[in-house]
Amino acid sequence: MEKREVIKSWFIGLQKSIITDLEIEDGEGKFGTEEWSRPGGGGGITRLLKNGSVIEKGGVNFSAVYGSTPDPIKSSFKTKASSFYATGVSIVIHPQNPFVPIIHMNIRYFELSDGNSWFGGGIDLTPAYVFYEDGLFFHTALKKVCDEFGPDAYSTFKSNADSYFTIQHRQETRGIGGIFYDRLPASDPVEFEKLWEFTKAVGKQFSPVYTQLMALRKNTPFGDNEKFWQLHRRSRYAEFNLVYDAGTKFGLQTNGRTESILMSLPPMVRWESNFAPFEGTPEFESQQYFSNPKEWCK
Repeated sequence: MEKREVIKSWFIGLQKSIITDLEIEDGEGKFGTEEWSRPGGGGGITRLLKNGSVIEKGGVNFSAVYGSTPDPIKSSFKTKASSFYATGVSIVIHPQNPFVPIIHMNIRYFELSDGNSWFGGGIDLTPAYVFYEDGLFFHTALKKVCDEFGPDAYSTFKSNADSYFTIQHRQETRGIGGIFYDRLPASDPVEFEKLWEFTKAVGKQFSPVYTQLMALRKNTPFGDNEKFWQLHRRSRYAEFNLVYDAGTKFGLQTNGRTESILMSLPPMVRWESNFAPFEGTPEFESQQYFSNPKEWCK
């Protein structure tokens, strides 16, 4: 079987298994299914859950698109390749409870007609309220996966995430990071296999890590103050995705399905001009993590 078909099939299977795990942990919500086609070639499967008992809005999307290489992509990749192929799974979960973190994961494969190909992806956590033990658990799980790939992989990909998920106009991070890797060359067969195994390992971490965090925090009591802070932090999430996110730009530049691309946006946010939490509050303590990226594990 052609390698792109192997990747596509595995990604579809991952999408299905993650949806099953999330529905079980949510207990009430069910993901709808929307299949779509791209006019220029390819399409995808959008799976969206709304107003579950734990998940307020969650998307688990698969896509495989191909066709003539758009000029913005040629410029970004510095290529004259006439056609491209891209496939991947993208996930964003926005929870009801302010104490359950937002999570994002994207793993992808990109191929050009000039013979070049890449893997990219990552996973990161965006809590409104930062619990040290949750951050340590999350980063330790990612480090374990990275250590199987290479001795410096975690430190490199963690640094990439801290840099990439920075809201530059705010001088703060979107959340507590994770790992991020992009355009890792996969044209060589040996490198392809190594990167493919790593990408699968990252994908397999999503369910066990996030369902544990859901279970741990979903019943924590909260009130109006905590909900306000959650909506405030969601506004930062929206700002990053609309201003900086490369996946959003790529999807729109390649004429992908707009609703699927923008499923990452939270269902409700709040912008309060010049808002800053009072010193000594849980909100202030959490803000310190966003202003100063932490070294969670070495």
